[in-house]
Amino acid sequence: MAVTRRVLFERVLHGIAAGVVAGGVDRALADSQVAASGPLTVRVSRPFDAETPVREFTSWLTPNERFFVRSHFGPPPAEAVQSEAWRLTVKGLVKEGLSLTLKDLQQFEPVTLTSVLQCSGNGRAHHRPKVPGVQWERGAVGNAQWTGVRLRDVLQQAGVKPQGLHVQFQGADRPALPTVPLFTRSIPLAKALHPDTLLAYEMNGRPLPLLHGAPLRVITPGWMAESCMKWLTEITVRSDETPGYYMQQAYRIPETAVHLSSGLPGSAMVPVEQMPVKSLIAAPAEGDTVRIGPVTVQGVAWAGEAPVVKVEVSCDDGKTWEQARLLGEGQPYAWRPWQFVWNARTPGPTAILCRATDAQGQEQPATSPWNPGGFLWNGWDRLSVTVAA
Repeated sequence: MAVTRRVLFERVLHGIAAGVVAGGVDRALADSQVAASGPLTVRVSRPFDAETPVREFTSWLTPNERFFVRSHFGPPPAEAVQSEAWRLTVKGLVKEGLSLTLKDLQQFEPVTLTSVLQCSGNGRAHHRPKVPGVQWERGAVGNAQWTGVRLRDVLQQAGVKPQGLHVQFQGADRPALPTVPLFTRSIPLAKALHPDTLLAYEMNGRPLPLLHGAPLRVITPGWMAESCMKWLTEITVRSDETPGYYMQQAYRIPETAVHLSSGLPGSAMVPVEQMPVKSLIAAPAEGDTVRIGPVTVQGVAWAGEAPVVKVEVSCDDGKTWEQARLLGEGQPYAWRPWQFVWNARTPGPTAILCRATDAQGQEQPATSPWNPGGFLWNGWDRLSVTVAA
């Protein structure tokens, strides 16, 4: 029976098509089929990098099939991540090395939490001057429920030696050419031992999909997604930060803001870590026509390790701001839906803006400081609508 493009997308996304991709169907063809299907906006077709249309963010949880997809090399071969063959190795500065199956991991206490996952380059397309890289706009982010075990519990079983200060992650994905460096990253031991840092095997109550890192990925709530290693196979405790391109050159930002017009050299570069406070408008959509009278504006807001306490909306290009209503109960690391009723009175084009503030007093800026990687964009969200009489 023929497999439609939509069905193939669903199977690959949920890991069901592992044998199809690795077996009788050409991988490039499968990738192109996936890229041409589904409710995502494709930015790169190979590897498949795609963002979620912002209209999907009217729901609190982002469904798996609508969650943005990002990787450097694409998913590994199916045989590398099938549960029968897969192992998680824990090594380095530990008292006892470990080799764990998924069933072994599931003997640890299970933990479920809801957290935003956001690509460090989300919003890169808005930086001026433009920077190279995937030109993400607004949708390389999502809010999901993650279930797994605490990384802390696994490290405690292995026993971290006193010299261990950083925890390195390696996934099963590999570049097409041996000259391309592996995607290897590390996080400080303090973040690794935080009780909310997880090794996740479920996403929104279902087994982790292949495109989202099956069978196991790291979740570092409140931090950007480059530390949330997919297809995890190795954990190495180190005395120093991981060497190599993806830790020492990529995913780093200036310690102080770059002023392009100053002519001065940039400051020291530090790893991208915490998410900055940010909000998005999910409805109405860019270019919509609305009627004079009450218009419901809605969206989501989130921050790093501090909750969002306020969202404001401007319907006069930032001249005045009014406070939106936060919906639901705030949860650590999850985004907060918000709603604002705008009384549209004047026909013609209008810009709607939003900005958020977190509990530490950090306010979403009008525009983000430029950096050479195009990371951490959190300028005011803005869209244009037309008011019709």
